[in-house]
Amino acid sequence: MSAGNDSSVARILVGTAAWSDHEHFYPPGVRGTDRITYYARHFPVVEVNASYYHLLPQRNYALWADKTPDDFTFNVKALGQLTGHVRDEPPTPDTFDAFRASYEPLREAGKLGAVLFQFPPWFDNTEKNRRQISWCAEMMADDPSLIEFRNNTWLGEDIREDTLTFLKNLRLSYVTVDAPQTGSGTAQLVPAVTTPGLAYLRMHGRNTETWNKRVKTTGERFNYLYNGDELRELASIARELAENAIEVHVIFNNNMADYAVSNAHKMLSLLGINSPEENPQQARLQI
Repeated sequence: MSAGNDSSVARILVGTAAWSDHEHFYPPGVRGTDRITYYARHFPVVEVNASYYHLLPQRNYALWADKTPDDFTFNVKALGQLTGHVRDEPPTPDTFDAFRASYEPLREAGKLGAVLFQFPPWFDNTEKNRRQISWCAEMMADDPSLIEFRNNTWLGEDIREDTLTFLKNLRLSYVTVDAPQTGSGTAQLVPAVTTPGLAYLRMHGRNTETWNKRVKTTGERFNYLYNGDELRELASIARELAENAIEVHVIFNNNMADYAVSNAHKMLSLLGINSPEENPQQARLQI
């Protein structure tokens, strides 16, 4: 299930999915274009989620790279067309090329962590969909890529080892997901590492009432604040992943109000990691 790592020190980075919508996190007067700079004083990693909705211009990525410290890391969420969310418009090689070109400034700045492919709830474990993942791996061969499932057919007890081996053979990093357990359109919490370079833990909250509900904002869907016991459970999982990976990213996507940043700050404390503001050097966790 896991890839080995001889190192006794793992680098664990804690952050959130997106940075612009954390209610009450930013002091009055902080302009929208300066929010990423303020965010980077508290966390060393973030997901770019706007890239899922449409191709962003290179100047956006260049601006974000300029406004963050040299050791800051951006993970980029793949364009929805690439993951089959746009059902009537399948991706082409040109779509992949355009997407990869868009975040070139992050690559040039040395701030690209990985690209997150979050597949939809209807993306089940079939031979056709395995071929789709293999094609994504081929198209993204030059950049580290992450695979997040939202369908429980990939991670049942009788199939999960096969799924993880499949990703390992393609050199794709598996995303360990904490999400509401309801229906088939969700993924089980199965901690695992498929590439030694990067392990990923992504939290969506545990609100079963809103998970499949039609909502006006994503914050309504991810309306969940983890309590202390739950965070300690997740911290243990992060440590477990760190035993088998060089780097671990712990990302909170429960973006209602200030829930994500609040939980992320508490996670830093539980893991014994200083925020960038407290320690300008890269924080490291001794395993």
